[in-house]
Amino acid sequence: MIGIDLTIVNIALPSVQRTLHMSDPTRQWVVTLFALCYGGLLLLGGRLSDLAGRRRSLLIGLTGFAMASALGGAATSPAMLLASRGLQGVFGALLTPAVLATLAASFPLPAERGKAFGIYGTAMGSASGLGVLLGGVLTDYLDWRWCMFVNLPVAALAAAGVLYAVRPAPRVEGVRIDWAGAVLATAGLMGLVFGFARAEPDGWGAPVTFLPLVGGVLVLTAFVLVQRKAGSPLLPLRVVLNRRRGGSYLAVFSLAVGMFAALFFLTFYLQNVLHYSPVRAGVAFLPITAGLMLGVRAVSRLLARASVRLLLAPGLLTIAAGLGLLGTVRADSGYWLHVLPVLALVGAGAGWSLVAANSIATLGAGPDTAVAGAMVMTSQQIGASLGTALLSTIAGTAAAHHHAATRAESAVYGFNVASLGAAAFLCLAAAAVFLITGKKDPAP
Repeated sequence: MIGIDLTIVNIALPSVQRTLHMSDPTRQWVVTLFALCYGGLLLLGGRLSDLAGRRRSLLIGLTGFAMASALGGAATSPAMLLASRGLQGVFGALLTPAVLATLAASFPLPAERGKAFGIYGTAMGSASGLGVLLGGVLTDYLDWRWCMFVNLPVAALAAAGVLYAVRPAPRVEGVRIDWAGAVLATAGLMGLVFGFARAEPDGWGAPVTFLPLVGGVLVLTAFVLVQRKAGSPLLPLRVVLNRRRGGSYLAVFSLAVGMFAALFFLTFYLQNVLHYSPVRAGVAFLPITAGLMLGVRAVSRLLARASVRLLLAPGLLTIAAGLGLLGTVRADSGYWLHVLPVLALVGAGAGWSLVAANSIATLGAGPDTAVAGAMVMTSQQIGASLGTALLSTIAGTAAAHHHAATRAESAVYGFNVASLGAAAFLCLAAAAVFLITGKKDPAP
């Protein structure tokens, strides 16, 4: 539900804009505000999950998310819709760490753990593609408001499942909220996400882009200094400095850079170059889910016996291969020979990496499990924001300086350059993860 909501409104935005008489600058905030609140509050959500207990956090998160969705579906003004998107991000930031902590606590055995995180990885990894498809279908055949209302039955079913299957667990003893750290982490992460979101429409040199990015880096630097001295830190530095977890966070950050950039480019390619309808474009993304399931199935069998470096690096290299193929696509390329292999490879690599990283990051974290899981999703959010902004800028610059017969050819050339750059970055990231994790680190 959370993963789908990151992309489901993208296809519906033109309809939303017409219905609510929304300006172009305001329209972008429908997407940005959700990512801003979700990415900025994940670390605090992890600590609140420890404080309130996993079961209670799941129920509060689901209820709040459903109410926020209902508010958005009933929106009569842009302000009402934007408020609902922000609240979705807030409750999503409480819900995700609680989900990861529940999985880690419920399935301690390696074989069960592999299957549980495999299902989780399939759900989260395929959500972006499914969100595009669902958004197109609901907008075309019903109304854009159903992109919000669809969360209500999902949340109700999930809450019933939590009440039935998740046992009440004792709260983690000694947990206190580091409010200074919470304010610094939230402000710093929001600054980064906001700056990256403004980079594409306004340019990297614009004050609205440059100042939040610089401010975000400075505030996060202050956050690290505060965490070193805090008695009950929001993010204990031992979580990040552990080589196994550090490698996991770098892997997730890198896969998000490549995966979300590929989804962004292919959405434009299918609709603007190949002239697919929104629904057809959504269906065309389904092979990414098949690839995810293959990647998840493969790595789930290896979780109990392979070394950490061999679990993390192959997924990144598989995504790099898909991006390399995307770098060869032309304006007159066909779907079956050129686009489908890209989707399959990116999906397989993302499924592999997500499952391995989530399982490794939360393994043996004890009282830090929720925060360790929150850092995985924080890494993914920052990577997705940076990848989309940076690679879109590279693609736009390359297209503007390329002289071609048609605008479509120039746009595709820009996609090629950015995709090959992303493939090179992922290869370097795979090497870095391989070195960081170290060969002496035991398998999960």
